Amino acid sequence: MSEKPEPSGLTDEEALSACTDPHPSTKDFLLQQMMLRIKDPKKSLDFYTRVLGMTLLQKFDFPTMKFSLYFLSYEDKNEIPKDGKERIAWTFSRKGVLELTHNWGTESDEKQAYHNGNSDPRGFGHIGIAVPDVTAACKRFEELGVKFVKKPEDGKMKGLAFIQDPDGYWIEILNPNHMAAIV
Repeated sequence: MSEKPEPSGLTDEEALSACTDPHPSTKDFLLQQMMLRIKDPKKSLDFYTRVLGMTLLQKFDFPTMKFSLYFLSYEDKNEIPKDGKERIAWTFSRKGVLELTHNWGTESDEKQAYHNGNSDPRGFGHIGIAVPDVTAACKRFEELGVKFVKKPEDGKMKGLAFIQDPDGYWIEILNPNHMAAIV
């Protein structure tokens, strides 16, 4: 009986050969937003603005479909256009925007919870936030009562942390200048 090979990821060469050069028509594409469903917008907006320092760029309500969208990013609130149409175009031209989707009524439904993707069946894993000092950021998060999945000194990957938002989504806290030592 032959042994099965140990599972592994792609080699560098395999990864490169699986990729193709971008088509010229995609040169101006950008990853603009990522959406998370949230149970309670008051808790989530507080977390992402007060705890993580993001700015609410835009809010949209859809009464006939009973949901609201909240767009947040790391932008200076003084740079948000005042004109409505200009603000919409500006919001949708920002890089790295987090879209929080709230289906009305979920905040008062005790059974409502969203799967964070980190337990079976696994799927979505986390978002990442780059900070200048992981230790200082985590000290502040501890003082604010933020729930940790992993602290910087824990586990095999030292120097980065994982925290959870009010819905249990994981957020990686990292310093870009220290990632070479981790990966």
